Amino acid sequence: MDARSPGLASESSAEVAPTAPDGLGWRGERGDPSLAGMFASVRTARDGSFGRKLLAFLGPGYLVAVGYMDPGNWATSLAGGSKFGYALLTIALLSNVMAIVLQSLCTRLGVGAGRDLAQACRDAFPRWVAFPLWLSAEIAITATDLAEVIGTAIGLNLLFHIPLEIGVIITALDVFLILALQAFGFRWIEAFVVAMLGVIAACFAVQIALADPDWGAVIRGFAPTTEILRNPEMLYLALGILGATVMPHNLYLHSGLVQTRGYGPSLAERREAITLANIDSAIALCLALTINASILILAGATFHRTGRTDVAELDQAHAFLAPLLGSTLAPTLFAIALLCCGLNSTITATLSGQIVMEGFLNWRIAPWLRRLVTRLIAIVPAVVVTIWAGEKATGQLLILSQVVLSLQLPFAVVPLVMFTADRTKMGPFTAPRWLTVAAALIAALIIALNAKLVFDLIVR
Repeated sequence: MDARSPGLASESSAEVAPTAPDGLGWRGERGDPSLAGMFASVRTARDGSFGRKLLAFLGPGYLVAVGYMDPGNWATSLAGGSKFGYALLTIALLSNVMAIVLQSLCTRLGVGAGRDLAQACRDAFPRWVAFPLWLSAEIAITATDLAEVIGTAIGLNLLFHIPLEIGVIITALDVFLILALQAFGFRWIEAFVVAMLGVIAACFAVQIALADPDWGAVIRGFAPTTEILRNPEMLYLALGILGATVMPHNLYLHSGLVQTRGYGPSLAERREAITLANIDSAIALCLALTINASILILAGATFHRTGRTDVAELDQAHAFLAPLLGSTLAPTLFAIALLCCGLNSTITATLSGQIVMEGFLNWRIAPWLRRLVTRLIAIVPAVVVTIWAGEKATGQLLILSQVVLSLQLPFAVVPLVMFTADRTKMGPFTAPRWLTVAAALIAALIIALNAKLVFDLIVR
């Protein structure tokens, strides 16, 4: 299927395809590119103003940003805001800074080495190392999909009163949305995602205006506090937010998505492509921070302020918004935004799953089949929990899925830092020392926090 966007990619892929540096320290050929049908399908501007060039690169960052505000993040942010007010805003900010740094390494790997993270792992590591890394990535994608299944089903329930068990099964049909968008080209996928993000942002803007938070307390919430480390419950939620913000599958996703752009093969063109792609992701991640902070602020301004410190369920939040804000519009907007988040997340989960499977295993199956497999893996536990424990357990399952993501992060972050710091692999696109140091500190912090979380869970 030709996935190129009409009017954007009139040149052949061979003329505009990203090319990996030759003679570098990879063990073998890259093999077939990620997302082969969309590889180099979006034509970029070789000449003209900086704004015109940037416009061609805007898009992948927003697909990556979707992973930073998926339904799983809603549960952790709602729980954190209702329990601790605005205190965890500092974690949302820290997570966003980490995300910008790590995603910049993804663009460097994808453009500079011409490989996505999965391909790089397969090429650089022996099979006994690459296989566990693939398994870890699949677990992360399954945890992501689990959050999307539950979040989308809850959105359908809140808006249309569809039972959760039925809503969970309906989510398997979203594969047809992906297929329809792919038929028109990659730019249509990006346009759909951006449109959904606009709806989500508008919904939260209205809800925040209705909640009228204490903006002085909100600003103070962005300041770091050691209480997060001293309070195991706060740390647990903080790690949940971290896992929902810096997501393992996004590192694989971004390193593949940047290769949908048809930048030229020269060093100058690839350096410019890295710069433009980094600007794209930074803008998109700032939007993600705004939405994530809005969820937490809304919970703090409504639930925490009125003494409801135990709100962790999405349907709970929906039910409480109307009486607390005095408007029936607020819960409807909340449900619409949640459903849009679920729909958006289905796209990014499909693409990241495809990149991981193709990159690690060099095994290509139809995207619709890949989507059904991952979705069915997520549907089974979601249906079991919903039927066995009822709606009350879905929020806890969402939070748990985000902690699982956080625990999987080092297995994606460490190889990414290693590859982009290796001059034999990256050549002139090797990450600057300051960037490598910053990314290594982020990786160390994530591993240390995860170790403390596991210790606290064991000794409880």
